[in-house]
Amino acid sequence: MRWIWGINPTNIRVLKTEILPEPIVSDSLTMLEIDNAILQIEFQTVPYSNPSIPYRMLNYWTQLYGKYWCDVNQVVIYLKETGSELVLEDKFEVQNTRHSYRVIRLWEQDPEPFLNEPALLPLATLTRSDEPPALLEQVARRVDIIEEPAQQQNISAAAEILAGLRFDRTLIRQLFREELMQESVIYQDILQKGEIRGEIRGEIRGEIRGEQRGLERGKREEGATLIIIMLTCRFGTLPANISEKIRALSTPQIEELARLQLDFSTVEDVGNWLDRQS
Repeated sequence: MRWIWGINPTNIRVLKTEILPEPIVSDSLTMLEIDNAILQIEFQTVPYSNPSIPYRMLNYWTQLYGKYWCDVNQVVIYLKETGSELVLEDKFEVQNTRHSYRVIRLWEQDPEPFLNEPALLPLATLTRSDEPPALLEQVARRVDIIEEPAQQQNISAAAEILAGLRFDRTLIRQLFREELMQESVIYQDILQKGEIRGEIRGEIRGEIRGEQRGLERGKREEGATLIIIMLTCRFGTLPANISEKIRALSTPQIEELARLQLDFSTVEDVGNWLDRQS
């Protein structure tokens, strides 16, 4: 929090994004109530959005201020390097209306503060470096010396996912231990939810199709959702037809896509692979 806020707050409360009536179209939106002020952090892989990001920030500000009547500080963090001038925009201006917010382009940030704070190590993979592979190796070494097992597993999993925005799968797998990601509580939670929802669906459909079929479908749907989330982190919001094709895949195809997803350089590569499956 010190990296963005500049201080060590004494009181932090996470606000639910459901308080905003408009649909959330950001890649990731976090809202915190900190010492009688609100910090809104929006992570974006790409600057393209409809409605535009500047308008969305104005819209969020008016809704949050109208509900809490306190300072609202907004930060947009771009994860994936791009030459688009849209990442330079930090305000909304139309007629006599002007609204400003802070923009952070991770690829311009000094990596040292990120490397020195375990919670920021996943973001460190995307910071400024003349030798990106060496930077990724530094992150992997810092992850390896984290003493608390659960923290190490979760930070390693997050670092691997974000590193996929910049590095190829081979390098990531060379530097990070795969078992750490598999042991991550986040990863296990996704698997567990898939099993639980599969069991529930199996019970509901048991009268008609049998419990086993419902269980299998539940696991397949959860697997497809996880793949869509990971691809969205890399390429931004996916075209609707891509998401639909992923959800239509069989369990073996979803498992194969999970193994291959870091090999894709563009969303078109994903589409071509999906077309070959059909």
